[in-house]
Formats: sequence, C-alpha cells, structure tokens
Amino acid sequence: MSDIDPKTQTELEAAVFRRLVAHLRGRTDVQNIDLMNLAGFCRNCLSNWLKDAADEKGVPITKDESREAVYGMPYDAWKAQHQTEASPAQQAGFAASQAKGH
Repeated sequence: MSDIDPKTQTELEAAVFRRLVAHLRGRTDVQNIDLMNLAGFCRNCLSNWLKDAADEKGVPITKDESREAVYGMPYDAWKAQHQTEASPAQQAGFAASQAKGH
C-alpha cells in the first residue's frame, strides 16, 4: 500500500472502519466479552478510540455520542436488547486475558 497517496489511504481506512462497525451492528449475537476474549478489544474500545480521535482533533463528542456511533443506538438500549449475562467460561477467559495485560 506504499504507492497509495495519504488521502486515498485515509479514505480506505475510514471505509474499513465503517464496514467493521456495520458488521458488529449486525452481529448482536457476539457479546463484547467474546470480542475481548478473542481479539482484545470490543465495541466499547472502538467507541473510546473514536472519542480519543475526536478529542485529538478538537471535535466535541461525548462518550455517549461515540458509543451511539458504534452501537447504532444508545448504549443502554443496546445492552437491554442484546447483552446477555457472561458465562463462567467467558468470565474466566476475560480474567485470563486481563492477567496477560490485554
């Protein structure tokens, strides 16, 4: 990708982010803890990274707004509709990944 100009690279990266967010919105069966256990990040991480990027650029965005941008709805509504109680195995996996520094 070294032959791609910076503007095009940014556009491609933005398209990938939008596609990832759309994919996660469609996969409400995949819980955040599953994402954390497998990949070390989740929807909340994405929303935090979005807020961090906005803060760096001086763009005013709240934590709730960044979460809604990722979840496609208010976070509390998403949790009420889609979040399930973490199983003991999921909790153990999360604890193990946190112990490794993820």
